[in-house]
Amino acid sequence: MNVRTWISRRSLALLMAGGIGALAVFPSAAAENYPSRSITMIVPFAAGGPTDTVARVLAQALGKNLGQTIIIENLGGAGGTLAAARAAKAAPDGYTIFVNHLGQATAPALYKKLPYDPIGDFAPIGLATDATMVMVARTDVPAATLGELIDYVKKNKDTISMGHAGIGAASHLCEMLFMSAIDTELTLVAYRGTAPAMTDLLGGQIQLICDQATSAISNIKAGKVKAYTVTTPTRIASLPDVPTSVEGGLSELQVSVWHGLYAPKGTPKPVIDRLVTALQASLEDAALKARFADLATEPVSKDRATPEALAALLRAETDKWGPIIKKAGVYGE
Repeated sequence: MNVRTWISRRSLALLMAGGIGALAVFPSAAAENYPSRSITMIVPFAAGGPTDTVARVLAQALGKNLGQTIIIENLGGAGGTLAAARAAKAAPDGYTIFVNHLGQATAPALYKKLPYDPIGDFAPIGLATDATMVMVARTDVPAATLGELIDYVKKNKDTISMGHAGIGAASHLCEMLFMSAIDTELTLVAYRGTAPAMTDLLGGQIQLICDQATSAISNIKAGKVKAYTVTTPTRIASLPDVPTSVEGGLSELQVSVWHGLYAPKGTPKPVIDRLVTALQASLEDAALKARFADLATEPVSKDRATPEALAALLRAETDKWGPIIKKAGVYGE
């Protein structure tokens, strides 16, 4: 081997080593500078709905704490699974994040073939908020308490109908759980959202809805509907006179429309850590707390705004809802 060949090979080896080193350093350097541009938050439902509203309030506070604009991208369809698939396949660099409610946990039971793994294809960031469901009825329903409502429903099951926002929606899940808890089958009527279902309830076409308090609170406070119970363990500040399902003797009716924040699997840990810190700071923001209160929801505590807490809840909710959905024999398209 001549000297020139030896030098060339030596130089190539050094360049390759330097290149590999540069590649190894790059992700760390990128994470340290994160975020250096705007971030897209994918929302799996149309603008104006409860999840979109929560996402926009959260995005504003997050953007302030991250020092960058967060752009909302609404991608509805297929019960939120189209957006979830898009988010799962996004570049794992922290510039695409995803917000979803308990639909992230129910999708495996509702859809036989998902183009993504709701658990394995995402890096949890943390929980953001819990929104309760509330059971409401027309004002002409004679029952005054949840116990009386159950008796009324059982005696009139062939003429009682409940509206919901479609297969797998939170309202549908709540109503399936209600029927399971009282061991009574009722007629369920699917709508394109709880807003048209509420319109029909007010118009006398249906008797009951299990709706997000976020959506139902204005009609409750206006006295246009009767509220029987909230489906969380404690009463909520915005509806202090509405008892919990536990107080009403129906402890099985526990439904929390939690919202979690995710990144694609493989997002660097320093980026996740930065997002967690920003999320926790955002949930302490006075403007966010006030806006969430208006929406009959509230930010979670700091210890729940973590990847570990969201991952644990996602697994628990997946285990909880899977058997209920399969027993009911309902499937999304």
